[in-house]
Amino acid sequence: MIRRTVTTFTGAAALAVTVMAPATPVSASAAEPWRPVVMAALGDSISAGFNACGWYVACTSRSWAAGDHPEVRSHYLRLRAADGAIGGNNVNLAVPGATSADLAGQMGRAVARRADYVTILIGAQDACTSEERRMTPVAVYRQRVAEALRLFRQGRPAGRVFVASIPDLKRLWQVGKDNAVARGFWSVARICPTMLAKPTSAAAADRARRDRVRARVEAYNAALARVCAAYGPACRFDGNAVFDYRFTLEHVSRWDYFHPNADGQRLIARETFGAVDDWIGASDREPARP
Repeated sequence: MIRRTVTTFTGAAALAVTVMAPATPVSASAAEPWRPVVMAALGDSISAGFNACGWYVACTSRSWAAGDHPEVRSHYLRLRAADGAIGGNNVNLAVPGATSADLAGQMGRAVARRADYVTILIGAQDACTSEERRMTPVAVYRQRVAEALRLFRQGRPAGRVFVASIPDLKRLWQVGKDNAVARGFWSVARICPTMLAKPTSAAAADRARRDRVRARVEAYNAALARVCAAYGPACRFDGNAVFDYRFTLEHVSRWDYFHPNADGQRLIARETFGAVDDWIGASDREPARP
């Protein structure tokens, strides 16, 4: 039985944040082309590719961020195709079950690896707790992300970072609540009780609970946008592309009806890479598909 659920395929108070200014400002539109040599994926089970290729295992090759499986077309593979400088220097530091409290430690490891490009997707576990009162306060979440970015700026001032929005937890409930197998996994493994407990209940208390959890995720995403904007042009946020996407059960792993499968990982890569493709001076956008 899973006690601390690993992050779901799902993710508004706007809070100001101050991030340490770099010694040398970094421009995302500098004349010199950006040629990242090392990239690192940070976050939780989504970026680790958990359950994307097997039973309760991390499938880093299928990661939307640093994976090397050709069907996923990760950020790493797109960067490598556009500029071979990155070579095989992709490292996945994401940890299943991680919360925002773990992000600074992951960033320290990315800096030690001399990462030029870092992707971040973290926060669903901050909302996916055993009960609502245990969800991470928005201000604490914002401070943790800001601290991680401060460490990156301090250690890799010429580096760039991409921040993905947290997927919509309520969307997962909507697409899975009428599926008996999905409900079975959610119940037996106690997956994301704040959102997925009593999935068939239409009681006012349960409807309100789901709405509050969704609002917390929206607030986390608003905080991500503000922190990234304060960092400057060397940080890009996805504009809620992951949160807004109306995925279906076809994008969810049948190992747990919770995480993105390989198609879900490809979807995340496709929906997010457009935010940074101009950094490499070429467009690699795919046409949208269901």
